Amino acid sequence: MRYAYAVTAALLIGGATATMVTQQPVDAQVAQNAPGTIHAPVSKNGTIPGFADLVEKLQPAVVNISTTQRVKIQTPANPFAGTPFADLFGGLGGGDTGRPITREAQSLGSGFIVSPDGFVVTNNHVISAGDPDKQGSGTASAVVESITVTLPDHGEYKARVVGRDSASDLALLKIESAKPLPFVQFGDSTRTRVGDWVLAIGNPFGFGGSVTAGIVSAMHRGVGSGPYNRYIQTDAAINQGNSGGPMFDVNGNVIGINTAIWAPSGGNIGIGFAIPAEIAKPVIDTLRSGKKVRHGYLGIAIQVLTDDIAAGLGLPKDHGEIVVRVEPGGPGFKAGIRQGDVLVKVNNIDVTPDNTLSYLVASQPVGAKVPIEVIRNGKHMTLYAVLAERPPEDQLASNGVPDNDDSDDDSNQNTPRNSARTALGITLEPVTPEVANRLNIPQNSHGLWISNVDQSSDAAEKGLRRGDVILSMNEHPVTSIGDAVAAINATKAAGRNTVLVLVQRGNNPPLFTGLKLMSPTKNK
Repeated sequence: MRYAYAVTAALLIGGATATMVTQQPVDAQVAQNAPGTIHAPVSKNGTIPGFADLVEKLQPAVVNISTTQRVKIQTPANPFAGTPFADLFGGLGGGDTGRPITREAQSLGSGFIVSPDGFVVTNNHVISAGDPDKQGSGTASAVVESITVTLPDHGEYKARVVGRDSASDLALLKIESAKPLPFVQFGDSTRTRVGDWVLAIGNPFGFGGSVTAGIVSAMHRGVGSGPYNRYIQTDAAINQGNSGGPMFDVNGNVIGINTAIWAPSGGNIGIGFAIPAEIAKPVIDTLRSGKKVRHGYLGIAIQVLTDDIAAGLGLPKDHGEIVVRVEPGGPGFKAGIRQGDVLVKVNNIDVTPDNTLSYLVASQPVGAKVPIEVIRNGKHMTLYAVLAERPPEDQLASNGVPDNDDSDDDSNQNTPRNSARTALGITLEPVTPEVANRLNIPQNSHGLWISNVDQSSDAAEKGLRRGDVILSMNEHPVTSIGDAVAAINATKAAGRNTVLVLVQRGNNPPLFTGLKLMSPTKNK
């Protein structure tokens, strides 16, 4: 469903937040030198300044990180079992059921030392077990057996995990050294501006100590990667293996942790993303103190207000997010938040593309009673929610099953059913238990299912298809064709040309979209 389920995704190259930091910029330091200021490069004769002196001081604190994993693969069953070819092709599997095979795998990433006693920051995905789906045929599971940190002087250290946080994709390691180690410090990324110079140092494709430079292309960039979309975007060359490495400003401060790239072709095209220090530092500080990172949780699923959804609600876009699902018994449910509500403020802070709902909720402590301003049926109201702790990411993950249907179309041009088709370009039918079974949705489902889509309609453009179920129109449930016609007429009476619909496909979560009314055609 293009309108609902298509999401942008960045490639992880190896957002959670607890508090915001507003400290003054911290100068980078090297442990074996006297602490002092690292000065920004100075332009000579109008030329672009070089970064060699700066890199020389920073590079010793940037490390390569490698993991050794044991991957257990359940091989496919031998297709020749029970035949004369079974012995000849026995290597294909262990009899009818196959047998497990254990293999060793390695991964590479980057990190940086943040204290002379050996604390190392990196991305969580750098030290996590690899994706079983990438281990070949059959089913697989992987376990990380060891983590090795390699310094630029080629010294190798076994690392232990101090703590990790999958929601923010951050991890803290510890290595032991007989001597003080070079280190760098976090700066204040809230002072970073678009156009500032930045340096990235890391281990792309195993080429340790690689240095690239660029500028900040954008701030607070959302890329659809993880629950907290608030990245620094840069054109500095970042590739696979740079994950977990530092992004420096020209004063030697770590202002970001390189995490993802936009890679339609799998390689760098000058669009990289880093977790800002304002998010990373409080998470790392919490892990270093031995505590668990806890994120505020409202228990709702939301969508941004696209142009068509905003038009269907008669609201401005880019201000607020709409609720598509409320977890029964969750904090949002207890606060009175309902499906179709538009949340516009959290703790008196506007919900915008730069301050997303997820980010604002995660910024609040667990257990806090937070005021939330919502718009319901055009009216503003303030609700109060006591935030719970966000469950693990794998527990929150959901998947759906696509559906298909072969019911007949109705061609009678004088029915209410076709009034809806004339206006929206879709033919609607009430959902019955028999239809629900065919559409792979719960038997007690209510709504109208789409039996036909006019390919010239906005509904077709948005990706609606035969078998999709419309649960509501303009935030009112629809269980009959009359309900749909009434919603369409109300839209016209309000002077709008977009109907807000809540659509479900199979077992996927329902999502909102706006459908533009079709222009009536005249008989000739």
